[in-house]
Amino acid sequence: MATTLAIAPRARVHAPWSATAWRDTAFVASGVPLQVAGWLIAGSLRMLWSPGNSVELLFMACASVILVLLVLRPLTSWQRERCWAMLGLHVPRMPGFDDGLLRDALRDVRSPELWRVVQYHLAAGPLLALGGIGVIATWATGAVLTVSGVYGWALPASSPLNPITHPARIAALTGVGVLLLAAAPWAAAGVRRLDARAASALLGPDRAKELERRVEDLAEKRASVVDAADLERRRIERDLHDGAQQRLVSLALNLGLARETLRDVPDEAMQVIVEAHEEAKEALTELRTLIRGLHPAVLEDRGLDAALSGVAARVPLPVRLRVEAEPRASSTVEAVAYFVVSEALTNVVKHARATEVDVAVIRRGATLHVTVTDNGKGGADPAGGPGSSGGTGLAGLARRVRSVDGTFRIASPAGGPTTVTVELPCAL
Repeated sequence: MATTLAIAPRARVHAPWSATAWRDTAFVASGVPLQVAGWLIAGSLRMLWSPGNSVELLFMACASVILVLLVLRPLTSWQRERCWAMLGLHVPRMPGFDDGLLRDALRDVRSPELWRVVQYHLAAGPLLALGGIGVIATWATGAVLTVSGVYGWALPASSPLNPITHPARIAALTGVGVLLLAAAPWAAAGVRRLDARAASALLGPDRAKELERRVEDLAEKRASVVDAADLERRRIERDLHDGAQQRLVSLALNLGLARETLRDVPDEAMQVIVEAHEEAKEALTELRTLIRGLHPAVLEDRGLDAALSGVAARVPLPVRLRVEAEPRASSTVEAVAYFVVSEALTNVVKHARATEVDVAVIRRGATLHVTVTDNGKGGADPAGGPGSSGGTGLAGLARRVRSVDGTFRIASPAGGPTTVTVELPCAL
């Protein structure tokens, strides 16, 4: 059964008698001593010791700085605990500041984490403390002025706060007190929001660095997934090559022997044997094509040159092939380059009506450049044109290239020629 949460009106949340108002007030009040602690500790030596010359003054200044740096970690930890205990706000720890020994965090004074913490305790914190003091003063002043008419009865008639002799003044003071009590919860909520935002921004991890770290982590995980998928394809290829393919070869040989040697069988039985033999040969051909599509063994054993030479030899068109891929890239990148060329040649044969194809696979530095150019009719569209249906054509190639952080471009004006250009990083 669904549960409905009742949300109190905004004015009621900020009413002086509401729990939210008292929580916000308690939060900002509890932060005052922690937020001024940095400056109090920095000035403590000055209150205890009066330097007599410039050397002693310099020594005192250095000692004050060291003392403040030494208390940064406990002050930060207490601020985080205050946010969690009173607001339920979790401020994560900073790896560059909270981990290891304190001297490790202070060793590099250029550390951005250290200076963000210093910025909170010596700049933002004191300003927030002033806000907290203002909230406390607003509550106290409002309460005193609101009840001024009550204790004014105990004063002599000549007193300016006597409600009998000065009713208009007492009414004005009471009205101001009521307004202050009404405004205090809003002030407390404002200081509380500022304090929570400052703590999250300055006492927690840097969001930009955190996003950068997460992007790097996701990139590593994606590379691991791509490598795992490539390894799985190679495993399936080996299993099919060493298992199902060998069984089909044996079956085709046995059926071929039966077809050639058996003479005393009825014509119907011989016809069955002939059909079975032909079906076995066709299945073996399809299985070999499937195995090459998963991960050709020659690619792993002899590299792109030999593997692409075999692909070009099977294309019923003249193919000019140029491969300069030394030193070899990772197996994942080589597999992507192989399938780009293979699928591009398949699309040329099916859709381009070309008479020749140029293929170049060249490594320049840390990038493997793959170019496939045909003199066909053009008009290929990776978004929805020929060869892109089902994700197995140009669109599928683009996704496969992007999976290894490569770039995929195609130029195919109407009338041709069509050029597919792929750049693959070899750092994988």
